[in-house]
Amino acid sequence: MRPSKKDELVRKALDVFYRHGFHASGMDLVAKETGVSKTAIYNHFRTKDDLILAVIKLRDEEFRAWMVSRIETYGETPEERLLAVFDAHAEWFAQKGFFGCLFVKACAEFQDPAHPVHQQSCAHQAQGIAYYHSLAVAAGFADPDEIARTIWFLAQGAIVAAVMAAIDNPAASARVAAAKMLACAERRSV
Repeated sequence: MRPSKKDELVRKALDVFYRHGFHASGMDLVAKETGVSKTAIYNHFRTKDDLILAVIKLRDEEFRAWMVSRIETYGETPEERLLAVFDAHAEWFAQKGFFGCLFVKACAEFQDPAHPVHQQSCAHQAQGIAYYHSLAVAAGFADPDEIARTIWFLAQGAIVAAVMAAIDNPAASARVAAAKMLACAERRSV
């Protein structure tokens, strides 16, 4: 089925906001780069924030599905998948047009925790932690909350390092740290 004009607009706006930022991308720039007039944009979205929320939702759905798929490709067991998080991140970092995490950027630009963009971006991160938690439970770790948080922290650090080009292959470094942590982590007694 062919995407609707509204869907095409959201997809093109995602690229604009990801490359330029939310506040730096005025509606004139969005209109110019998407090829959709401001009038047409406002026919679909009452406000710029409504468009941003649609962009965040699209990125969340697509990115989460892609990331889980890649993790499941790289790892067979739950423990392997906890480490495969970093293999998937390495693949993402190598993609042309990698500009970091859209959700972290959104939280940085919309710092009020009550703002819907901030909340929706945090919800994406919470879903990632919940996925890591489910893997940690399935792998039999005694403290799956700690495992999930640590994997998340390491992944976020790798993203920042990749954006900043602070170190070579930050995903591999994060994977090594995660492997050491998992090797020392207690298991549930059966």
